[in-house]
Amino acid sequence: MLSTNKNRLIEMLSTALAGLAQERGLEAPPTPRLERPKAVDHGDVACNIALQLSKAWKLNPRELAQALVERLQQQNGFNGLIASCEIAGPGFINFRLSNAAKTAVVQEILSSGTHFGESPLGDGSAPSAMIEFVSANPTGPLHVGHGRQAALGDALANLLATQGIKVHREFYYNDAGVQIANLALSVQARLHGLKPGDAKWPEQAYNGEYIAEIATAFKASPEYKDDIEAIRQFAVAYLRNEQDIDLKTFGVKFDCYYLESSLYTDGSVAQIVGDLQNIGKTYESEGALWLKTTDDGDDKDRVMRKSDGSFTYFVPDVAYHTSKWNRGFQKVINVQGSDHHGTIARVRSGLQGVAQKRGWDIPKTYPDYVLHKMVTVMRHGDEVKISKRAGSYVTVRDLVEWSGGVTSEMTPEERELALQRGRDAVRFFLISRKADTEFVFDIDLALQQNDENPVFYVQYAHARISSILQQWGGQTADLAGADLSLLQSKASDHLLRRLAEYPEMLTSAAEELAPHALAFYLRDLAGDFHTFYNADRVLVDDQNLKLARLALLSATRQVLQNGLKVLGVSAPAKM
Repeated sequence: MLSTNKNRLIEMLSTALAGLAQERGLEAPPTPRLERPKAVDHGDVACNIALQLSKAWKLNPRELAQALVERLQQQNGFNGLIASCEIAGPGFINFRLSNAAKTAVVQEILSSGTHFGESPLGDGSAPSAMIEFVSANPTGPLHVGHGRQAALGDALANLLATQGIKVHREFYYNDAGVQIANLALSVQARLHGLKPGDAKWPEQAYNGEYIAEIATAFKASPEYKDDIEAIRQFAVAYLRNEQDIDLKTFGVKFDCYYLESSLYTDGSVAQIVGDLQNIGKTYESEGALWLKTTDDGDDKDRVMRKSDGSFTYFVPDVAYHTSKWNRGFQKVINVQGSDHHGTIARVRSGLQGVAQKRGWDIPKTYPDYVLHKMVTVMRHGDEVKISKRAGSYVTVRDLVEWSGGVTSEMTPEERELALQRGRDAVRFFLISRKADTEFVFDIDLALQQNDENPVFYVQYAHARISSILQQWGGQTADLAGADLSLLQSKASDHLLRRLAEYPEMLTSAAEELAPHALAFYLRDLAGDFHTFYNADRVLVDDQNLKLARLALLSATRQVLQNGLKVLGVSAPAKM
């Protein structure tokens, strides 16, 4: 693997630098860093340590680079890792890996299989992390913003799991407050025969057709009675079930569903308010209770309890995150819409107050946030702003069905296949951009089966390799003994380099909370495969060369499969 080769080279460079420093009485050098040159012709890895040290060591960088290279050769003759190296520009050292070092990744992939790229902690000390995502109010169907959260959160959880982290997925239901009261009021109005546009239709009511569906279902249920609390309970349960169906369709599962209402019933909200009052972090003004969030960098203090006695929405959030810490989750990541940006300072400020009162060591940056921007849906060249069912927005279910080309004429089997296509497209598309950028979801592009559709492009690479291996007809286990020294073409070299980057890319994407990096990588890997396929015929008469190229393809298929699994996207053998 490139990461393994890089680590070996870093060790060799560190030993050589330490020897030079000791020999010349110079200060101890830092650990050298390696990077991939932008131009392939410049080698496989490059190092600029000579430039970094030249001033401190009072040496010409090119002379220092030359001394370093000579010492490397004296130590072990590059130990079979490096084929050649050259000094470029003001003092860069460009290294070319040996063919044996570059092709070693193929056997590493074939032997590791589905675990290739993972970095598990085998000593039982694996840390845990909670990822909270989707967390939709149970007041309507899941919209495309929730879909982006679901795709990001689930992929992020899978990414962290590849690094040996125990991941807990949690969904926080805001089942208390004004919006839930409006939901109950909306259903009651439907039960009384009212509909949107009628003179007596409540101004704050929800207008979607799903409200009529809830009213019809409630009227037919044994629990039916014209009581606002009974209506509220039924409507919340109905929509929670509907959201569960959508999440199942999207292939997302949670370990826990946490209810906001429980924070009131178990006294958590009252307790944290009392804690903050006891340490002097609050004050009364204009009949309201305020939190001194300016003490923690907020631009102004925030109201906790309004003059009517009700709490503002961030107060139960503080209680909820207190619960997260109390449950042992010292690493927490919240995936939310960018409209929650203003909440961050308030929640963190409240947590610092609670920590002060209870003697906890909660970091000031706790929890972490991944904020995503809005999604615009385009269909037939026009922006789609509303759904008949939701009334004011496009639902996740709409997006999956449209992207899969689902029609009412399909058989159950055809529908399931279409839903899988739609789920794959929606997941891949919504992950394929940085979370903090706005995204235009083009339904027409999702339906295309050509190279312009990124998910099709990646999946087709996997399917094409599967077809080649099937055409060959042998056992993949037989490829373990392939003579990989025969892989010497430019196209195979590019593909080998890309495969070797996978473990390091996973680690970087997990550390930076950036699942889009994996989507980028898979597109690049698919592109390198397609280039190789067009340049080097695989099923040639030369048996040894054929097996070497088949081994390379089998390894490529495995990495495509592994990466797609992390994104929650299928890897079809046929397309």
